[in-house]
Amino acid sequence: MGVKVIPRAARVYIGCALLGAGACVLPALRPGATVPWGTVALLAALYALCELPARCRLIGRALGRSLPLGTGSFFPVLLAAALLLPPAAAALTAIPGSLLARVEEPPAALRRAWRAAAAAIAVLAAALTADALGAPTALGRGPDAPDLPYALLPAGAAALAFCLALTALDGGIRATAGGLPPRAAWRGLLGRSLVPHTVHGLAGLMMAVLWRSTYGPVAALFVLLPMYISCWVFAQYHRERAAHQATIRALVQAVDIKDRYTRGHSERVGQASVLIARELGMAEDRLDVVRFAGILHDVGKLGVPTRVLTKDGPLTPEERRVIELHPEYGHEMVRGIGFLGEARAAILHHHERMDGSGYPYGLHGEQIPEFARVVAVADAFDAMTSTRCYSRARPVPTALAELERCAGTQFDPRMVTALVQALDRNGWQPVVTADEAPPGPSGGNVPPPREAGPEPPGRPADPEPPGAGAEDGAGIAEAATSADGTASAGTAGIAEAAGTADGAARRAGTDTSPADRPRERT
Repeated sequence: MGVKVIPRAARVYIGCALLGAGACVLPALRPGATVPWGTVALLAALYALCELPARCRLIGRALGRSLPLGTGSFFPVLLAAALLLPPAAAALTAIPGSLLARVEEPPAALRRAWRAAAAAIAVLAAALTADALGAPTALGRGPDAPDLPYALLPAGAAALAFCLALTALDGGIRATAGGLPPRAAWRGLLGRSLVPHTVHGLAGLMMAVLWRSTYGPVAALFVLLPMYISCWVFAQYHRERAAHQATIRALVQAVDIKDRYTRGHSERVGQASVLIARELGMAEDRLDVVRFAGILHDVGKLGVPTRVLTKDGPLTPEERRVIELHPEYGHEMVRGIGFLGEARAAILHHHERMDGSGYPYGLHGEQIPEFARVVAVADAFDAMTSTRCYSRARPVPTALAELERCAGTQFDPRMVTALVQALDRNGWQPVVTADEAPPGPSGGNVPPPREAGPEPPGRPADPEPPGAGAEDGAGIAEAATSADGTASAGTAGIAEAAGTADGAARRAGTDTSPADRPRERT
């Protein structure tokens, strides 16, 4: 549950889960029920003890807050209970620890009650499955050796039942508390949970076998040590990843604040870059890096004077040269951020062109890093399909047609084809990226009127901001990643004006051919 106010539907759902949990444990509480209360108490206390440090601020502070905080770190204890105890008694062991687990958001009592109910139902499902497959006999007792490898069957089936029950319950709470459609509520839950719960099942089996052995419960505790270490490492990984995300968010927010005309552009370029990379079959670990490359491709704007980025009139040659430095500024800014990997080269080279007329170094063809070629296509595509306060969004088919026209000269044909194929399956929804929606006649964020330069021969008067009528001329994407971005709306076309490095250049209203750009900077 990721909401602070629990909707009524979710409260009803939680109430039903609590009733179900009560029905699960009731058989163990009836008079005359045969329950090994000593084992129940030990396992329940062990699970509660494992969850307690994450909630105790004093212990967490003493250990540098490096404890695994989420529930699930000690599910092997519950799965061991499912293998060792009758189903109703096993369900009881989950309740104390779940009630003691750390809760990040209010209402804490309701969230703990939900966790306890869900855990009790899941443990009952696991215990019923294990019992049906003969787990008590397969585990052995005392000097009797466990029936291996058969014991793996009830343990694996119990872990699967546990995973399925939790997945079903979690999807329900996401649908009722978060208002998600049923399909979206359950999407991905099972895939993310199956492998960890399988590992927990194996650890639970080891605990149960040692518990039943001549060494007794004390030996079973040794299984928790490697589990705890692995959970700690996993938690550290997630903290480091969260720190990476925070670093990137801070840089992107700084760029968005400086150039309000392209707000949101960076995130969408990252998304389009991932679509291209996934279509190319890149490994999952590279997908994260290419997303970082797309998000941070314009971070070098922080080194460009704001007066240049937001200039309403035509840029001078000196101002164009300053803007062309933004890839190098960006590369210098992120050079020391190790986790970016290949993204750093993409930030430096995303304005290179396949024919060698790009910048900053005039690389061509395969000399341009792969990630830079991906980001170049994603950058131009989003620039053409995004509505901004100085230009309308172009239809996706128009943008794709222009990218295909410029494939081989400006863009890598493989990247363009990958984007076309990815969008055939996933689609694309352009959004307004400026501070506000396009304003009415009052002006809003539209740059103030300025003196227009001489119109190119044969071009009709255009009352829209430069770039809004860019389709009138020779080719859209030619200016998408141009050095100056000052291509006239009548002579350069849509993408050439849409995807430039700076908002000011896109609104400049002059015509610059590739031959006029500085070629290489050493």
